[in-house]
Amino acid sequence: MSENSIKGIMDTTMDKLKAMVDADTITGTPIVVGDLTLIPVSRVSFGLATGGSDFPSKTQNQLFGGGGGAGVTIAPVAFIAIQNGNAKMMPVYNDLTTVEKAITMAPEIIDKAKEVFTKKEESN
Repeated sequence: MSENSIKGIMDTTMDKLKAMVDADTITGTPIVVGDLTLIPVSRVSFGLATGGSDFPSKTQNQLFGGGGGAGVTIAPVAFIAIQNGNAKMMPVYNDLTTVEKAITMAPEIIDKAKEVFTKKEESN
């Protein structure tokens, strides 16, 4: 089996996977609303498959056939709320699987985060 061909497929697949997922995908860009900062946190899952084979023939010494592929799933799981030096983890429930659902919940999460910090300040 041609080692360079398999290596080429694996390298290309891994390069494409690295381009899709980085650390900024897991902890997203902070959202600042007044003195409240929300940092989205996502779960990232991926799968990778690569394969190949060699078929010698009468006309050629080597014939290579191979393929590779990868898949990525990104799902929002929580927000980290930071206000006045205090941080709280605010999970996103209901097994949300799309970014759109998390975005539609953003105003509710901002309100809840403000309530949590306001209650703590009032009790002090």
